[in-house]
Amino acid sequence: MAYTDQSDCQPGLVSSPARTPVQLRQIEGREWWLWGFAVAVTLLLTFAIVSFTFPWFHISAGEEYWRELQDWVRGLAALVLLFDIYTIYQHLQLHRIRRQLAEHDQLFRLISDNAADMIALVDSQGRRLYNSPAYQKVLGYSAEELQKTSALEQIHPDDRPRVLEAADKARLTGCGQTLEYRIRHKDGSWRILESTASAIRNARGETEKLVIVNRDITERKRAEQMLVHSAFHDGLTDLPNRALFLDRLQHVVNLAKRHPNYKFAVLFIDVDEFKLYNDSLGHSTGDQLLIQIGQRLTGSLRRDDTVGRPSASKTEEGSSDDDTLARLGGDEFTVLLYEIRDASDAIRVAERICTKLAVPFTIKGQEIVISASVGIALSTTPHANAEELLRDADIAMYRAKRAGKARCEVFDSAMHSSAVKRLRLETDLRKALDRGEFLNHYQPIISLPDGRIVGFEALARWQTAERLVPPAEFVAVANETGIILAMNRALLAQACEHLRQWQEQFPSQPPLAMSMNVSAREFEHPDLAQGISSILQQHNVRASCLQLEIMETIAMGDAEKAGSVLAQLKSLGVRLSIDDFGTGYSSLSRLQRFPVDTLKIDRGFISNMESDRESREMVRIIVNLAHNFRLRVVAEGVETRAQAEQLQELGCECAQGYLYSRPVAAEAVPELLTKNSPLKAAAVAGS
Repeated sequence: MAYTDQSDCQPGLVSSPARTPVQLRQIEGREWWLWGFAVAVTLLLTFAIVSFTFPWFHISAGEEYWRELQDWVRGLAALVLLFDIYTIYQHLQLHRIRRQLAEHDQLFRLISDNAADMIALVDSQGRRLYNSPAYQKVLGYSAEELQKTSALEQIHPDDRPRVLEAADKARLTGCGQTLEYRIRHKDGSWRILESTASAIRNARGETEKLVIVNRDITERKRAEQMLVHSAFHDGLTDLPNRALFLDRLQHVVNLAKRHPNYKFAVLFIDVDEFKLYNDSLGHSTGDQLLIQIGQRLTGSLRRDDTVGRPSASKTEEGSSDDDTLARLGGDEFTVLLYEIRDASDAIRVAERICTKLAVPFTIKGQEIVISASVGIALSTTPHANAEELLRDADIAMYRAKRAGKARCEVFDSAMHSSAVKRLRLETDLRKALDRGEFLNHYQPIISLPDGRIVGFEALARWQTAERLVPPAEFVAVANETGIILAMNRALLAQACEHLRQWQEQFPSQPPLAMSMNVSAREFEHPDLAQGISSILQQHNVRASCLQLEIMETIAMGDAEKAGSVLAQLKSLGVRLSIDDFGTGYSSLSRLQRFPVDTLKIDRGFISNMESDRESREMVRIIVNLAHNFRLRVVAEGVETRAQAEQLQELGCECAQGYLYSRPVAAEAVPELLTKNSPLKAAAVAGS
């Protein structure tokens, strides 16, 4: 417990006992002076009367003698009267002073008896001379019980030296200091007092007594501790939060710098697909799940384990036992493992955590099965601070998710390079969006019966100062970071503007159409339909001329949600296509209910049609299935004339691929359309 020195003596209640002895000495002095004066006057009068009997006062008893004697008697009577008056005056003064002292004493008693603070008077030996009634209210001890014990007996043994030191300082200087210490309640519990001592000195300036004013601050200290706890602990699980975890991790990083052989590890735990549980089961169930996950993680870090628990080195850093496990936020947890031998120790703990979390949770009578991905960062790689080590564990966790989830990965330098590269790519993508560096290349879609261009598929490209970046290098990162939302809106606006120009320059019936891919992030966005409608109106393009391509895995994921989104899009009047059909796990009943217009056969089946009988049979089944559902079929990746002929024989309506054209810039499209005039297209179809 810390305390602060006070520069001046404390005023207030302690000043009344300090002034009383001075006033008492003044009264005593006045009384002695009055008694001395009375004795002196009495002796003087007695001597004056006796002097009349002295021989030299014997004179003839004439008239003049009696007249002089009478004058003497009058003088003596006047002196007596003056003496009586003065004595009465002094007695009145003494009475007034006594009354004031009594009033002060009564006021002091009244205040001390009713004060919430505890007021005590002790002598120089520490014996109790007075304890206010507040002692019994606060600590439960009666005045009689306190009188039987020393003033230090109830004070916590660890705090007694500080209390004695403060008392000695008060005796020497006469000024107190505010001190916090623990004192035992009668029920055995410990209370925290804030205390100030002031000295009472005698005439020689020696300290005779100490007046001690104590205030119970137990509840205030408890509230302060709760505030500190709340600042460094998660409100839901009561586990340490990010701030406390990073503080403890930095201590260990510093320890490892001083002791090169000291090894530790950080585990970054993320619940797989937690958002799905949270959205489908409700946030209250999600919160209960997080609480139970925290409890299970705490249980999985056994105290008798060789790793994952503090040791002497941890105590050296002054940490507590509850900072090994922390919740950073959401469904992210971290574990700090101390004094490991090698990576196998950390892996063993991570695998045990994954096994523990795989056991079903029961919440509100419902079983919930989850999995977790764990990233491990070891102290063998030098780090300047805790943030860097935590970042490495986070990177390893994402590697575990990409590798299939429900597993653990150990961070290595290659991951760091990949993470730095990805961060740089994210930054460059945001800059590219601001600079307008994203553009469309267009690949024509051909009608197989007559070889005519009926539309184009817009494919994203990134034109940097150095090169044209293909979509495989940036689309996945753009989708994960959300950049793809703004990027695809800009590309859709660009494609609609080009489509309107080409429709005006090359009119046809039906008019040219434009196909655009819808990413997974866009499909989840609530304003998808509204945004597309706004762009179509802005560029004066008919909705029926836009075909949106949705990946089969996206459309077939959440049937209810997918059906709702597709219905909103269909209400705009746009056409819908299922892209890469045949590569996922489609449900025919869902496909029948969805308002789609086209199935697009994946290029993998098309490329193997000539050599693989099963691929040709799969294409035939897809075409027949689509026709049974009254859907059009588009084959992508057509590269040979033989593939085109086989598709035409199977009844496939449209195709696109390198056989017809690679994706080209917008400036090259008019040339393609000019070469693909109806007459030339008919000639191509008949050849």
